[in-house]
Amino acid sequence: MSASRIVAASDAAITEAARLLRAGKLVAFPTETVYGLGADAGNDEAIAALYRAKGRPAHNPLIVHVATLAEAEALAEFDDAARLLARTFWPGSLTLVLRKRAGARIAAAVTAGLDTVALRIPDHPVALALLRATGRPLAAPSANPSGRVSPTRAEHVAAGLADRVLDGGPSRVGIESTVVALDGGARLLRPGGIAAADIERALGRALATGADAARPQSPGQLASHYAPRARVRMNAISVSAKEGVLNFGANALRGAKTAISLSERGDLGEAAANLYAALRTLDDAGVETIAVVPIPEEGLGAAINDRLRRASARPS
Repeated sequence: MSASRIVAASDAAITEAARLLRAGKLVAFPTETVYGLGADAGNDEAIAALYRAKGRPAHNPLIVHVATLAEAEALAEFDDAARLLARTFWPGSLTLVLRKRAGARIAAAVTAGLDTVALRIPDHPVALALLRATGRPLAAPSANPSGRVSPTRAEHVAAGLADRVLDGGPSRVGIESTVVALDGGARLLRPGGIAAADIERALGRALATGADAARPQSPGQLASHYAPRARVRMNAISVSAKEGVLNFGANALRGAKTAISLSERGDLGEAAANLYAALRTLDDAGVETIAVVPIPEEGLGAAINDRLRRASARPS
């Protein structure tokens, strides 16, 4: 694949991107969470090309993006709880893992051989316009090599990964969707852009937790993921002059080679939006280790800490 072409997401560019997707090509596009690498979810060859481009493990399933609830219901079995969450949080940063509907036109590799499928409606005008123009569900993992830092701007998309990159500006949420499985009970598979407490309030019950990293039902469940080149050290209370540091709120450490504050005012939403860009900036500064000050676990802090734990667990 030649170098990716970044284009502003005009109506004409979206129309051309839809044509490329229908022809089995890969197109990167913005969502409110991160930039996704899109492929026609019903095209076996396109999905195989997507896995190859990312270097993605074959057992790691993909999230399918649709434009409407009706399109989602054509692909999966919705019960009352699923419809409630869809109507409450879609379009938005919630992915639902549901039983795949018999006869659903989804490439087998999308679900990694499982009888469930992960679905969401993104809350971004470019993503929605592209879905409508393509007229097909789009599988769209983050537009980066597998296991590395997710892109939140068009220029972050790895060179050569896509045939086209639609530039829709920085991702507003900046962290991947929350994933909830409703294939028997209600389980939180991945914290993300919507706090688990908000989902629990909508459901009127607590979410169970726990997932099998060896056989994930959705992206983001592998033990090592979201990793920069530098090592990540969490809950730092001191820092050396050779490290980079991610500060948050009043917990600011001094004396690092490079320091970035995720949010000087201690806002977890701002911190989530800035996380991946900050990791990239520290990587580009050439630090060997990124020290991260303690970040609260409540609300979006749970998703931020989840990403940092997986980044710190990267293999040697």
